[in-house]
Order: sequence, then C-alpha cells, then structure tokens
Amino acid sequence: MKINTIYNENCLATMLKIEDNFIDLTVTSPPYDNLRDYRGYSFDFEQIAKELYRVTKIGGVVVWVVGDAIIEGSESGNSFKQALFFKDIGFNIHDTMIYQKTGPRFPEKIRYSQIFEYMFVFSKGAPKTVNIIKDRKNKWAGHTNWGHGGHRMKDGEMLIKPKAKPYADYGSRFNVWTYSNGYGFGTKDKNAYKHPAMFPEKLAEDHIISWSNKNELVYDPFMGSGTTAKMALLNERNYIGSELSKEYCDIINERLMNITKYNNDNEQNGYDLLTSYPIDSNEVVDNIS
Repeated sequence: MKINTIYNENCLATMLKIEDNFIDLTVTSPPYDNLRDYRGYSFDFEQIAKELYRVTKIGGVVVWVVGDAIIEGSESGNSFKQALFFKDIGFNIHDTMIYQKTGPRFPEKIRYSQIFEYMFVFSKGAPKTVNIIKDRKNKWAGHTNWGHGGHRMKDGEMLIKPKAKPYADYGSRFNVWTYSNGYGFGTKDKNAYKHPAMFPEKLAEDHIISWSNKNELVYDPFMGSGTTAKMALLNERNYIGSELSKEYCDIINERLMNITKYNNDNEQNGYDLLTSYPIDSNEVVDNIS
C-alpha cells in the first residue's frame, strides 16, 4: 500500500489492499441521502463501515460528517442509524459533534431552517491521540472563583480547598464548531468548488489536529475535492485517499500540486508527496452496486 496517494477507485477496493490496524485517522463525508449528484455514485455503507473498523488502528479515530435529507417535511434519520451501526460493529461513539454553518441554503417554511450537520467521532477503543484545541475566549479570564472552594466530607466536616488559580485567557473549545461554507469561504482553491459538497478546509484541519500527530496516516474513503489530503499535508501528516470519479481526482491533483513547502522540507526523507494514480481510469474497480 503506497501512502500519499489518491486511488482512483471504489474505497472498498482500496481497503482490500490495506492491512489490519493501519490507519490512524479517517476524516470523511459520505455521499449521504442522495442530496447531491456524485457522478451516479452510491455506496454499501455497512461493508465500508466494517472495513473502516478493520483498517483503523487500536485507538484510531473515524470522523464521519453526515446529515439527513428532508423527506416530506421530516428528516430521514439515516445519520443516527449509521452512528448506531458503527457502535454495533465495535466502535465507540466518542463524541457527537455539530458542524454549524453560517446560514441555510434556503429558508424553511414548515420547520426551522437547517444549518448543521453531524460530525460523529468514532474511536476503536479509547482514542490514542487527543489534542484538544483551546481557542475559546474565557469570559472570566484572569479571575478566580472569588474565594475558597470546598465540599463537605462524609463525616460532615467541611474541607476548604486552596484558592483557585485565575482562569486562563483561552479554554477548551466546545463540540459545536461553526464554519462559513459558501463559495469562497471553504477554500481559496476555485477548482475545489467543481465538487458539489466540499467541506471547509478548516473543518478537516481541526479534526486532523485534534485526533492525530505529525507523520501519522490520515485516510478519506470519499476524497471528493481532496480537502482531507490537502490539510493532512499542510499539517505534516501522510494521507491515503479513494475517489471513484476521475474528474474529481484531477481536481485533487491540481490542489495538491500547489503544496510545495512540506514536499521540499521532506525530500531528504524520501517521501513522495505528489498525488499519483496507480489505477487507470478505465480500470476502476467497482464492487459496489
């Protein structure tokens, strides 16, 4: 299995080549509920979930960004079904996070406008890497709890604690993350918007920083416009990607070819950080109906 490569094929074909317990982190958004035209692509969710469990390292994480279609005024609920299936096959639901957008695509008339998707964080056992982002400005920065805290012991005696330290300027981020998602906000790469459902680069970057370390391996089974690969490289991680559409692979190649700093810095280590296509577009392996 060659790393730092986009495989122009079905992700099940790619994962057949990946050995057990190989991937540190997966960051992906599947083509859910037929909300977009993905060049006619459909996927066998259950088989893909099982393969993701097999190839993920013990302590590894899968970030699954997904939403629900609105059918006859109500949500499909498929996101919850998928999350529970991941749990049934052995993953922990480590966190149910929210990707909040700055505005809806169109206003709703019979329900409140939908401005979020789920970011399910699944872990294979306890996560081996947790780098919590601390960029939330503390309202009470510099203050303490205005006295000595305490609590009553079982025998009734009051135990007084030492005076608390002042609150830091910044605290840990909450699990609702807000990103601008319109044209020109998710990325400066105009070619990326040829893909119908690109998630913001910062979203991918924040998860890559949170659940992996430098030089670890990040996978995206639905690589789309290549956002996960790009942010992996910019944050000094390695990547593997699967993408069935040759058109989207071309978009990915254009985006990654513009990344030179990490490439040049690591030439001495023998990394091949430019995208390659080991399978010809006329020989795509398609095991999914």
